[in-house]
This record gives sequence, structure tokens and C-alpha cells, in this order.
Amino acid sequence: MKQILNHLFENKSFTKEQAQEILTAISTGKYNSSQIAAFMTAYCMRNITVNELEGFRDAMLDLCLPVDLGGVEAIDLCGTGGDGKDTFNISTLASFVVAGAGYKVAKHGNYGVSSGCGSSNVMEYLGYSFTSDIDTLKRSIDTANICFLHAPLFHPAMKTVAPIRRELGVKTFFNMLGPMVNPAQPKNQLVGVYNLELARMYAYLYQRSDRSYTILNAIDGYDEVSLTCDFKTFSPEGEKIYSPEGIGFTRIDPIEIIGGSTVDESAEIFTTVLNGNGTEAQNNVVLVNAALAIKTIKKGNTFGDCFYEAEESLMQLKALKSFKTLLAN
Repeated sequence: MKQILNHLFENKSFTKEQAQEILTAISTGKYNSSQIAAFMTAYCMRNITVNELEGFRDAMLDLCLPVDLGGVEAIDLCGTGGDGKDTFNISTLASFVVAGAGYKVAKHGNYGVSSGCGSSNVMEYLGYSFTSDIDTLKRSIDTANICFLHAPLFHPAMKTVAPIRRELGVKTFFNMLGPMVNPAQPKNQLVGVYNLELARMYAYLYQRSDRSYTILNAIDGYDEVSLTCDFKTFSPEGEKIYSPEGIGFTRIDPIEIIGGSTVDESAEIFTTVLNGNGTEAQNNVVLVNAALAIKTIKKGNTFGDCFYEAEESLMQLKALKSFKTLLAN
């Protein structure tokens, strides 16, 4: 590790193969906690390269417990986190809205590290028991249209570094990897990232895949459509920029989509929105992200049509039914 750290301190980068080898060694316990913390901290102070990102991704996928959903064409709605905005659990709620609208969702999630409440925090608090049992996951996606994949159960690397990430308490390159290493490798993905540079890296890597994808970044630094500002999308159709007004919404104040300061407060917001009692701002943010996910699946549909599907799912409590069915599995 000393040689690796010196390489980083000299502002040198690693090849894809070297990055893959390093993360494999971290995952298999070759280095101690202090060495891993130093390695992760170095990446907090320098930009990752696309080759390094690709190598880290490949190592995670090679080592993960794969999830075969039996040919189901699912979508994942997953953000990198690390945007420092402390919003409520928008992408998780949007996932249930998409499931309630009748689409299959393989939601990849984890505990919050740089935020107070990640998707796994709120799901666990509300009674969901994490599982890696394939039959249970298949049953969930068959009956509820959604399964929840708690990252540490599938990724040895995430389990190894979880205590270190918690102690550091800041975003690391593992935030960048989360959306790319869904163990089900779904055919469709809506990916939110916290800065434009990372969005372009993702776009470069995803355009070399056979997936249908939408990568988005809000100009103010959100890893989702926030409706507080313009946002950019990258998809197989190219790069586009949208304003809230351009898709039919009034800009909202960031305070309107802030999350709770504790897990129970975050869970309260989550259940309020899911029960159809969210504020207009909360509902619209969830619905816009859900609509973009539906449009990723059904490219030929207009955004308006996709939004209508999402709105019907949330307001007619189909998303809530999907959530309750998942908990019952």
C-alpha cells in the first residue's frame, strides 16, 4: 500500500487494470483499516480518472454476489449520494412510484454515509428485512414489482469499507461506484450524480453498454432532479439541459425538499409522501424523477405521458400498495 499511496501523492493515476487489482486487494482483506482510510482520503483530494472508475467498477462486479432475476427487464433508480444537500429519500420514493405504475424495479441501496438517511436506513426503519435470497427477491419483484438490494449483502468491498466510510463521514469514490454496481445489472437505469464531470464519465462508460439509461445532474449539485434549478441529462439520445419551467413546473426553494435530521424524521416524510399527503413540492420532485425513469424505459412516450403515469401511481396509492406488498414478502 505504501507504493500505491506514494503513487497517488505524486498525482499519478492508475490504469484500469491497476485500479481493478487494488480494489480487489482491498475487498479481500489485504490491507488494514488505516491503509484503506488513507487510500480513500487521497481520492477525496484528487479527481478520479475514467480508467480508475472503470477498474474499480469491474472489481466490484467481479467480486459481487450476482442476482439473476430470471430475465426480468428491470430498472434501477439510484443516485451517487454525496451531494451534501440532505434531501428526503427522493429516488427511493420514486422507485415505489415506478413499481406502482407497473414497471419492474431492482432498487440498489445502502446506508447513508455523507447524508443522514440513505435508502437502506429508511427501509430498515420501516420494517424491511434485507435479504440476498434469490427466491425472495424474485417473489418480491413478481408480487410488488420491486426488490431491494442492500449493497453490503452483495459486495464484499462495501462490507469491508463500511466502518471506515462511516468514520470518515464524507463522500468517497465508493459513492461514485454505487449506481454502476447493482448486482442485478438491470437493463434500464436512471442514475443521479453530484457533479457534471462525473456525469460525463458515467455517460462515457454507459454508452459502451447495451443499457437504456438516463444520467442526470442538477446544476446546483443535486444528484437528482430537484426542481430548484436547471438540470442536465445524458442518454443514448445525447446530452440535454432542462429548466423546471420548460417541463411545466415552478422553481422551488431548496428548503421545501430537505430531509429529516434523524432517521425517524426521514421515515415520517417518506410515509407521508407515500400515503399521498406530501406537499406539492415533495410530490412534484418525486414524480418528475419517477417520470424520467418511466421515460427511460418507454423512450417513445412524452414526458407528460410518463408524468401522468407516475402521478396516478402515487395519488391512487398504487406506490403505497407496492411498498406494503414488499414488506409482506
